[in-house]
Amino acid sequence: MELFGDGGGVGGMGLIYRYVNEADHAQVVSIVLFAAVLSLCIVVGHLLHENKWVNESITAIIIGGVSGVVVLFLSKGTNSHILRFNEDLFFYYLLPPIIFNAGFQVKKKQFFRNFSTIMLFGVPGVFISTVIITIGSMWLFPKIGFNGLETQDFLAIGVIFSSTDTVCTLQVLDQDETPLLYSLVFGEGVVNDATSVVLFKAIQKIDVSRITGWASVNVIKDFLFLFSTSTALGVVVGLLTSYALRTLYFGRHSTDRECAIMFLMPYLSYMLAELLHLSGILTVFFCGIVMSHYAWHNVTENSRVTTRHTFATMSFIAEAFIFLYCGMDASDVEKWKISNKSFKTCISMYSIIILLIAVGRAAFVFPLSVLSNYMNKSDERVSITFKHQVVIWWAGLMRGAVSIALAFKQFTYSGVTMIPAHATMVTNTVFTVLFTTVVFGFLTKPLIRLLLPHHTSGNHHPDNTIPSHDMTLPLLSFDESASTNILRAKDSISMLLERPVYTIHSYWRKFDDKYMRPMFGGPRR
Repeated sequence: MELFGDGGGVGGMGLIYRYVNEADHAQVVSIVLFAAVLSLCIVVGHLLHENKWVNESITAIIIGGVSGVVVLFLSKGTNSHILRFNEDLFFYYLLPPIIFNAGFQVKKKQFFRNFSTIMLFGVPGVFISTVIITIGSMWLFPKIGFNGLETQDFLAIGVIFSSTDTVCTLQVLDQDETPLLYSLVFGEGVVNDATSVVLFKAIQKIDVSRITGWASVNVIKDFLFLFSTSTALGVVVGLLTSYALRTLYFGRHSTDRECAIMFLMPYLSYMLAELLHLSGILTVFFCGIVMSHYAWHNVTENSRVTTRHTFATMSFIAEAFIFLYCGMDASDVEKWKISNKSFKTCISMYSIIILLIAVGRAAFVFPLSVLSNYMNKSDERVSITFKHQVVIWWAGLMRGAVSIALAFKQFTYSGVTMIPAHATMVTNTVFTVLFTTVVFGFLTKPLIRLLLPHHTSGNHHPDNTIPSHDMTLPLLSFDESASTNILRAKDSISMLLERPVYTIHSYWRKFDDKYMRPMFGGPRR
């Protein structure tokens, strides 16, 4: 209190201002250093782009780890971070461009053609994996002497380690040579992340003191509500954006306005979903799909080029930022000191987590692939071979940004925790992400080249593979007689039973051409 005594109020305020200025200066220096390291990461990743073993994710993690060690040495063992992680930074600023770009760049024909299989892997698969990891960790962790977690923590662990990161595999797969496999890996990765976040929110609402048989029913009910409403919100915002761009024609004045609308509306949909306690990931993903299908065709050519490259660039920088920070966090001495676990216990926990991830992944990939093949048995072009199943299983073994963010959200407050068990789980999550990304990522290219030799993947077929007789399936018409419509309905039902996915897709394309595109934009087929 002496700062304000003896008529020294002005001096006291001066000390406060100086403290604030020093803090601001330190923050600016941190941002400059992190931007420099991030730029270095991008340059090195470019130079190693053709390397057989290394990809950009691994490069970012390694550079982040080296940077963390350097900072730790310069700070004399007190700190390893240039910037402090905040889960809000991830969920509000880094995740939206990544997910939106995934929806905006997705090959919609392949995605929706394999939609049933993608949803099988991305929704029931996450539930199966979560149950296995949760039960396995509750059973095995106490056996190695690790205690201190509550039931809700174990449920969160199941979700955290069920969230996949397929970036390493997608960087190796060729979208033109293996369209089916690429679509399944890409689609499952995005739906998996969205499902994990929605399920994580649903689990946080559980009252662990009153867990009954109805608790699981309530979780599923909350999940379905969040999933459906979030998807609907994304579609509505995407359609509104498309309609506005088509009717108002911003490009006649300036392409800047078109680009501004294309940038702001997806972010508005994400934040609106978070405000309504829905899933921003699902909302912005489907908003991206709708906008690429309609809105993108309503803007000028300059706006198309600008938006596509800008979205891709923002997504790339956000992913590099996350992996770079993950490498730095591996050398966080504070969490290691608070954790205070022996080397043997840590290795045992890492082994258990990775084993549970592999088992939980296999428990749904192979059975659900068989189920998918049975559902699509009338069309051999969408059958998933055993080699493809192995690639899909392998692609989901790696963990990434969403796992890190969920772990920080569950076990820390603004990246800081003083509870030993929670600190242990954060370090375990970071190590698991590092190990699976680096080790499994190193082996991804050789494995895929072994399983899928160049130009022999067997799934290379034209994009437009819907048979012509499917596209001639009629919509019911009020201008025809009742008997004619009944015959059409019988033909449609028979085709629906024989080839459900392609029949639904063909009907959607006819409806889209006749009603949706004239209103919301896009070239008619």
